Amino acid sequence: MEDVWSYPRPPALQPVAAEIRIDFAGHTIARTLAGYRVLETSHPPVYYLPADCFTDCVLEPATGGSFCEWKGQARYWSIRVGDRVAPRVAWSYPEPTAAFEAIRDHLAVYAGPMDACFVGEEQVTPQPGGFYGGWVTSDLQGPFKGGPGSMGW
Repeated sequence: MEDVWSYPRPPALQPVAAEIRIDFAGHTIARTLAGYRVLETSHPPVYYLPADCFTDCVLEPATGGSFCEWKGQARYWSIRVGDRVAPRVAWSYPEPTAAFEAIRDHLAVYAGPMDACFVGEEQVTPQPGGFYGGWVTSDLQGPFKGGPGSMGW
């Protein structure tokens, strides 16, 4: 078991050895063996996939942005497959800080709006609360930031 309370702050960046896969609108829209995960205290990992592994979908720029003190300025994306659209479901760091340079040209995706997201053969569940983008797998121990009463952690 990995205890998310043992993850560092500032966060750490790790390559992922397992295949990462995202299914949406009845299609596998992303599949890679070249992903990364960001590990931050109290959060399940956020997985970043190379932009060029997104196929069978259209990545559309979305409005707004956000700033992470560790990674820099985020840009948001909507994902479209045919007539089905998941608005503002992905984000990237076009000019990440030096510590996160490896995730330039990579995207993270909220698991909740997707049909399914997988790390290896395991289907993930979304981080509680809908604000953060972590993916929960069975090898993680919480509690996880994002649920009721955890915003001040």
